[in-house]
Amino acid sequence: MEGAAEAVNSVLKIWSGRIADRGRAKRPLVLAGYGLSSFVRPFIAATTTWPQVFAVRVLDRVGKGVRGAPRDAMLASWATSQTRGSVYGFHRAMDHLGAVVGPLLASIFLFFFPDRYRTLFALTIVPGAIAVTLIFFVPESAERPAGDAAPPAARETSNGTAAEHRSAPPMPREFTAFMAVLTLFMLGNSTDAFLLLKLTDAAGSARFVPLMWSALHVVKAAVSLVGGSWSDRIGRRTVIAIGWLVYAAVYAGFAASATLPALLAWFLVYGFYFGFAEGTEKALVADIAPAAKLGTAFGVYNAVQGIGALAASLVFGVLWSAYGASIAFGVGAALAMTATALLVLVVAPTRQSL
Repeated sequence: MEGAAEAVNSVLKIWSGRIADRGRAKRPLVLAGYGLSSFVRPFIAATTTWPQVFAVRVLDRVGKGVRGAPRDAMLASWATSQTRGSVYGFHRAMDHLGAVVGPLLASIFLFFFPDRYRTLFALTIVPGAIAVTLIFFVPESAERPAGDAAPPAARETSNGTAAEHRSAPPMPREFTAFMAVLTLFMLGNSTDAFLLLKLTDAAGSARFVPLMWSALHVVKAAVSLVGGSWSDRIGRRTVIAIGWLVYAAVYAGFAASATLPALLAWFLVYGFYFGFAEGTEKALVADIAPAAKLGTAFGVYNAVQGIGALAASLVFGVLWSAYGASIAFGVGAALAMTATALLVLVVAPTRQSL
């Protein structure tokens, strides 16, 4: 079910990115994506069979696929090359903060109303409606004081047309090289469910998994702000490499560790990978992709991540079943190390990074 949903999500990201580049406005696609997800998610409360759950889940991922690339392109148009890392880092921090607050509110609700899961799912329409309403107050492009020049991305994409999109230069070699290296890294980047599975085995039950998950997102949110700011000062490639090396270390730690304290420590360190890599990778895409094709570039980037994660999870599951968890985590660490080396060798630093 998750694989099919993510496959739909990944394909739609490329389509929505291209559509965003061909039109003058990206906000309608962002609004449609968030609106669809917010509308269908509460229907989980009314489902009684797995096909119904599957349908809701796929529609939810459709919404995510529609909004992702246009939203990232809009963020790029609001930033300069010197602030993109901070902008994307802040965006990721807020996303992770929501992943902390949401489960905590759900836990409080279930404490007072045990087993009222259907009511809880129905109530998700409230934050969804608030989020969709706030999009109406988001400008299509950044509003700047008189005399303050907009960044190149904002100037070049604010009046984009299909003709301008077709006449825009092709994706540069740096973008293709980064996508190739990212594909290799993603082949070792399996679903976090495997980390939680090993933590659950070590803990003896899943009782404290929600608390562990919330703690991870606290680390993600805090480090995302730092990682984005660092990338503006010391360069995107350097910060991404740090994040990928942290990922390799965590997977090596999970391969070698068996006790709950050690695994929990590695799990929290895992949040540093997200903080350093997630927003910085998007800032690098904005640095190297043509401004008139930012939507397409982010669509390709998100699709590589989605399809790569699906393939990685399938391979990881096979390795775990056939050879054990240590081998599976070890292969993930090795792929991350190899991708980091290639990142330094074949992806040139951008002008911002010099």
